Amino acid sequence: MKNIGMLITLLLITVLTAGCGGNAGTAGTNTTTNSSAEATVGGTVKIAMSVQPPTLDAHLTTSSDAILVMRNIYETLVTQNADQQAVPMLAESVEASEDGLTYTFKLRQGVKFHNGKEMTSEDVVASMNRWLEKSSRATLLLSGSTFKEVDDYTVTLTLAEPVTDVLDIMAGKGQFPAIMPSEVITGAGKDGVAEYIGTGPFAFDQWAQDQYIHLVKFADYSVDSRETSGLSGSKTVYVDDVYYYIVTDSSTRLAGIQTGEYDIASNMPFDNYEQLKSMPNLTTHATFDSGTLNVAYNKKQGLMTDPKIRAAINTGINANAIMMASFGSEDLYKLDPGYMSFEQADWATDAGKESFNLGDAEKAKQMLEDAGYNGEELILYATRDYDHHYNSAVVLQQQLQEMGLNVKLEIYDWPTLTERRSDPANWDLLIVGTGYVTTPSQLLVVNPEYVGWTDDETLFKMLADIRVAPTKEEAKQLWSEMQAYMWNDYLPYTLFGHYASIDAVSSGLQDLTMFQGPVLWGVKKAG
Repeated sequence: MKNIGMLITLLLITVLTAGCGGNAGTAGTNTTTNSSAEATVGGTVKIAMSVQPPTLDAHLTTSSDAILVMRNIYETLVTQNADQQAVPMLAESVEASEDGLTYTFKLRQGVKFHNGKEMTSEDVVASMNRWLEKSSRATLLLSGSTFKEVDDYTVTLTLAEPVTDVLDIMAGKGQFPAIMPSEVITGAGKDGVAEYIGTGPFAFDQWAQDQYIHLVKFADYSVDSRETSGLSGSKTVYVDDVYYYIVTDSSTRLAGIQTGEYDIASNMPFDNYEQLKSMPNLTTHATFDSGTLNVAYNKKQGLMTDPKIRAAINTGINANAIMMASFGSEDLYKLDPGYMSFEQADWATDAGKESFNLGDAEKAKQMLEDAGYNGEELILYATRDYDHHYNSAVVLQQQLQEMGLNVKLEIYDWPTLTERRSDPANWDLLIVGTGYVTTPSQLLVVNPEYVGWTDDETLFKMLADIRVAPTKEEAKQLWSEMQAYMWNDYLPYTLFGHYASIDAVSSGLQDLTMFQGPVLWGVKKAG
């Protein structure tokens, strides 16, 4: 993989451009709400979401709120199962050639779009080639690739060079490769498609700007016969209508879920968690789909360019204290050294755990002295716009001072911080959250242009080797070695832990499954 360091810089665009008493759902990506009330077929599900999506063109947006709406409308050739592995969706089967350069997708037949047209290879090729052009992760990781039509129900993907993470990349969440009618793709302007038409279990009906998005049950939906798992397999729709209400004020979402105005309130503040758990007729889900909380080290300029200083700071950090201060409940965070989701079967690893959450301030103080630290001021950046960023920064500053470091905490609003952090002369340490991705090659922590400016040839070589490993098992072993190298030798960030998002669900919903947010197929509304 030539020029892997330069190509990884594009990843920044991908990620940056989300009865009786109440009870808490099991933390994780697969939790279910059940109601003792008798459910009926039909009815309306009302969801209060925290922001208005920028678009519903799946090829263009990484917005997590948009994705939760769009995955009901659109489907993809492959998607994630319950273990976050890539499996066929609109594809009946996928085969790779012996040389790894060609992937052949046999399509499911009889699948209809919401406009009544049957999906064929023409639609798939038009959609996938547009995705290869528009998606920043596709332009980075699948550069020079192209889809071609073989027959009405067969397409091929030809790669410029053999890599083994192709399907994982296609199954990613942000800017996902939705299949749309070819005429919709042809008619798309620079701002996106003019119509939101897919093959999903719900069809787009109306978008009242700043008010709501309305979806309706797709009566002619082509149900996959394979077992339901994550976003894959069979999807049976019981409700007739879904309304996503744009409710930016969290107190309004809280009041609405209490009074029954909404069936689901998404992205609730961490401070509301205990209150939500105590409310009657609600189930509160802490779902680990958000990502990791970290401190980034400025490796381009200043003291943090010294790996010995970074190692000393990492040695003194008590990650548990930081995560508790940030999220307030052990239900809402997990201490794990993995940069990938700890629930992702193909990539989860605790490699490097020997350097994680050490909390040894005295040893850190000695290491700093040995490294030649002499009281120089360090600048720690954070924002109040995200409470968990600010709270983690306050505790981190205290811990750094206990190590003997002279640390100044500077707080900015989010737009100002994102502008100021681009200049390496401004800061030394920065609180940053990073979302989950489907392959290590998409991690921002290894992006040389993302905050912290990772630049290490050994790391880039290890990453390139992962992408060409002949099997997933070998790739995972190489990733474990790379993560251990990141913790024990290079230390681009210190990862504090993984954190959840909070959804409150009314007991009026039955059989609601959580997978990276509420899954609406299979849901029944109590009568």
